[in-house]
Parts: sequence; C-alpha cells; structure tokens
Amino acid sequence: MAQAFFERLADRIQQTDSVVSVGLDSDLSRIPDHLHEKDLPRWAFNRRIIDATHEHAACYKPNAAFYEDADGWRALRETIAYAHGKDVPVLLDAKRADIGNTTRQYAKLLDEVDAITVNPYMGRDSLQPFLDRGDKGVFILCRTSNPGGEDLQDLELDSGERVYERVAALADLWNRNDNVGLVVGATAPDELESIREQVPDLPFLVPGIGAQGGDAEAAVEFGLADGVGLVNSSRGIIFAGEDNGEEFARGAGDAARRLKKRLNQYRDSQ
Repeated sequence: MAQAFFERLADRIQQTDSVVSVGLDSDLSRIPDHLHEKDLPRWAFNRRIIDATHEHAACYKPNAAFYEDADGWRALRETIAYAHGKDVPVLLDAKRADIGNTTRQYAKLLDEVDAITVNPYMGRDSLQPFLDRGDKGVFILCRTSNPGGEDLQDLELDSGERVYERVAALADLWNRNDNVGLVVGATAPDELESIREQVPDLPFLVPGIGAQGGDAEAAVEFGLADGVGLVNSSRGIIFAGEDNGEEFARGAGDAARRLKKRLNQYRDSQ
C-alpha cells in the first residue's frame, strides 16, 4: 500500500527542516515576458520556480484556478511530475465537492496528486469519495484567510458553536482514515488557536502568510499537529523576483529560504 500522505509529509518536513508550502498560483499575466515564447509558459515558469525552491519546500500547492484551460492542464501535469521527481508532494488547491457521481469524478484528481482541498458546504456525502482515499490528504475548508470568510464561517448556530467550529468537529469525526486536515487562515490567529484546542490531532494548511499579511508565529504554534502541517505562501514567493527579468527564480528561492528561516524560529521555540 502507498505511504499515507501525512506520513510522507512528516518525512518531507524532517528532510527539509521546513513546513513551507509554495503556492504555484502561476498567473499568466505575471509570468516573465521571455517565457511566453515557450510552448507552455506556466510549465516553464513552474519548472524554474521548483528548481529554485525545492530545497525549502515541504509541499507544492498549485491552485487549479490558474490551470483550467487545455494548455493549463498540460502545464499542471508537467509541474506535478517534475515536483514528484524532486520528491516533493503536491497538494492541489481545488476546493472541490459536489453530489454523487460528480464528486466521484472530481475525486479522480487524486490519481495525479497527493492531496487536495475540499469544500464542506454540501456535507459528508459530497466529500466521501475523497475521504475514502486513505493514502491521500484531504484538507477541508474551515476558517479561511479572506476577509469575507466571516460572512458564513463566523455565524453562530443554535448549539452556540460557530459554523467553522462545527466544520472542525465534523472533520474530526470524518477522519477515519487519518487523512483529514483543515484549512485555517493565518489572518485569523484567534480562531486558529481555538480550532487547534478543539481538534488537537488534525494537521492544518495555513494560508495567508506573505501577501495577505497573516500571523507567522500563530501559523506555526497552532498550525502543526505533532510537528506536521503546512504554512503556505504563493505570490510572496513565486513573484518575489518578478522585477528581475530572466533571474526571476532567484528571488523566489531567496523568499522561500527566508520564510523557512522565519517559521523555523517559532518551530524551534516550541
């Protein structure tokens, strides 16, 4: 049987001494001009980013929104294969879920990647095909990093729980295959702390570090379960060198190394 995702992630974290997730949000409008001459500009960009950052990356997190066209899917497949060639797991940020037959089709994405993000709004049956893949990681949206996250996630239920607290409790129940994590943003450190208290054993994917200005210390202190979890930066890493022309990747490598060092200050103090 294939190694379970969180076991593999734990090995990768130990190997690289890093919990950095590099978000490959490869926006064509921001890719350097010289790469647009390539057959697959996003793949050309990602390859150079991976070359520059893989020593500091516990995981790569491409966001499906940047690849949802014919050339984009080709670029994404090349990217996944290349990351795997560097022994780095890939988490597809797709936020999928749907009813019955549709969600079973969505779950086939896990044939190509190591983990995926999913949306719990439609309930357990919409997530079951993902949850059943015991060797794959399933990160359930819980308390997201965007300003509008509070519109629904902070609403109080009759039980006195917030919606995000109910999601965390359900995720804990659904974790029969030890493959469930939560997405909890670094821009909401108080909620990050309270969710960790509620579900001490679930690893978190913590977005919002970097361009969104999230709390790095809280991300490390509360995002990791027994040392396992991911703190993501996307634009803050991959576009760090966008003003450097053909040397753009060097800036990304420097940004990944700096974030690793910054996060490790808090990991080392735990």
